[in-house]
Amino acid sequence: MEFVALRDIVVLFGLALLTVVLLRRFNLPSIIGFLITGVVAGPHALRFIKNAHQVEQMAEIGVVLLLFTIGIEFSLKELMRIRHMVLLGGGLQLALTIAVVAVIGTLYGFPMSQGIFFGFLVALSSTAILLKLMMDAGETDTPQGKTALGILIFQDLCIVPLMLFTPFLAGGGSGLADIAIVSAKAVAVVVGAHFGARFVIPWIFEQVVKTRSRELFVLSIIFIGMGTAWLTSQAGLSLALGAFIAGLAISESEYSHQALSDIMPFREAFMSLFFISVGMLLKPAILLKFPFLLIGMVLAIILIKAVLSAAVVFVLGLPMRIAIIAALSLAQIGEFSFVLSRSGLSHGLLTPETYQLFLAASIATMALTPLCMKVSSPVADYLTKLLPHEWTRGRSSLAQNGEKATLDDHIIIVGFGVNGKNLARVLKNLEIPHVAIDTNPFTVRSQTRMGEQIIFGDASKPEILTHAGIEQARIVVVAISDAAASRRLVSLARKMNPSIHVIVRTRYLLEMEPLFMLGANEVIPEEFETSVEILSRVLKRFLIPQDVVEECIADVRRDGYEMLRTASKRHSHAVGITGFLSGAEVGSFRVQKGSPVEGESLREGLLRTQSGVTLVAVKRGSDITPNPDPVWQFSENDIALVLGTPEQMRAAAKLFEPARAAAGEP
Repeated sequence: MEFVALRDIVVLFGLALLTVVLLRRFNLPSIIGFLITGVVAGPHALRFIKNAHQVEQMAEIGVVLLLFTIGIEFSLKELMRIRHMVLLGGGLQLALTIAVVAVIGTLYGFPMSQGIFFGFLVALSSTAILLKLMMDAGETDTPQGKTALGILIFQDLCIVPLMLFTPFLAGGGSGLADIAIVSAKAVAVVVGAHFGARFVIPWIFEQVVKTRSRELFVLSIIFIGMGTAWLTSQAGLSLALGAFIAGLAISESEYSHQALSDIMPFREAFMSLFFISVGMLLKPAILLKFPFLLIGMVLAIILIKAVLSAAVVFVLGLPMRIAIIAALSLAQIGEFSFVLSRSGLSHGLLTPETYQLFLAASIATMALTPLCMKVSSPVADYLTKLLPHEWTRGRSSLAQNGEKATLDDHIIIVGFGVNGKNLARVLKNLEIPHVAIDTNPFTVRSQTRMGEQIIFGDASKPEILTHAGIEQARIVVVAISDAAASRRLVSLARKMNPSIHVIVRTRYLLEMEPLFMLGANEVIPEEFETSVEILSRVLKRFLIPQDVVEECIADVRRDGYEMLRTASKRHSHAVGITGFLSGAEVGSFRVQKGSPVEGESLREGLLRTQSGVTLVAVKRGSDITPNPDPVWQFSENDIALVLGTPEQMRAAAKLFEPARAAAGEP
């Protein structure tokens, strides 16, 4: 007995494995490999697969699982956090793209209904490709990454309405009556899913979890997802809508994270079949028949999407550089456009030839996505330098048109995320002057209302740093997630103020060396600091004494940060005496009541003999005494400025703490 379907799957996965491995050497996404596999193995090329029907059926499962997992991952809290970009940015991008493409379609002689459907196909971008490329590049938390994510979320939410509206464009319905019926069914399904999410699904999961069987848990997830999809299809709605609603229902339960991790392998396997099946539908002969038309279509799609997306992001108030980078990353056709195109073909909105042209152009735009993302930053830099700053800085109401910050010897905080907010709060409590810079207009508006001194703009532009008073600042702290922007900012800050102290937060150790070369004084890698925090918490769970924990952490920091000091020395930008202090630390300690040094004079040598640090100055009230005499006696609340190695600093800290606390007494 010959298992034809099994043989086809083995051939496809084997060929896909070879193709994806080859493409990964050129840093191309796996989806491109799956599409090429389908083209090569399909019935229109080498004919490894003669009947694509069975593969297409499994591909439909992949689409259902994709929408199911999108529903599980969808978070109403996350939506509310970036609601402006999702609703305004995504809505404007979708509406403008559909309108422009529809107008172009009618100019070329297509009916308006077909033009609108062409707009549906072009408006959607590839969530799968873009998120994978951004995660690989570490750009998901950058301003452009968050902007693209907000637009993608809205596009994903609009997939189901677009699919529901497609038959009416083809004249398959009887007007408003059918729309009302379909809408009523959709509302009924959503209401049913809501009550199911609150009562039925938690009860099902509770019974399943009691069995402590992972197999049963996975089966229950598949049953809920596929079952809901099947029920909605029986009600006259799409499988995709049912799968998305089922995912939403599970996302509200406490088991959503485990459900998502268990269903992911199934989704990846079936989604690969989906892209392979799309490739099998393409007839390579179309490439030879209309080569120039296809090239024109690809360029037109990328140009239209990039220009419209950039315009939308810029209108929302973000700087032009971020708008251009985000827009070029969204310039490809999305995977759900393939699902829509199949529906359009079955309803007569696409002819077989236009369908083939669309497939070829879409695959080409996907393949060009890595290139678009690679050139986006240079293109954005070139255009922003070419145009006046007033045109590129972002929304004028937030762009600091007035006088620059009237501060002196202050701190500039670039990026008002978690790190920036925490730093600003502490500086405010300590009454240390500071000013923040951020590219999110909504963050700037809300923080300004709360009394925070914050500037809207791209800090890698000299005009923005001038507004922040870079020439008079003592320190600039770069706390953004965009590695490329951080490098530009460090270089610019060093040129504008050669004596400024530059502290940069970065994600990975590999990014440290370039930052030191460009002028950073200190680089704090999250990758290393996270490992230190994990070590601390693990040791504390084993009830290791605190002094031992601190000693272990000190050893790790000493070994790990030796690389930082070495890199800093090689590219030292210190001026004056600070160049001689590389490797040492300067710290300050407050004399607490009951501490060993309280009432002690410098002549007695307690501080020097028991810690080894050198006393540089003492602050008492508002008076500062540099290099105090040997007769100086420490009093409570004196602040001592000392110089020493990290080990000497830890020993000195104990001398300024109350004696009872240092001895471990209650």
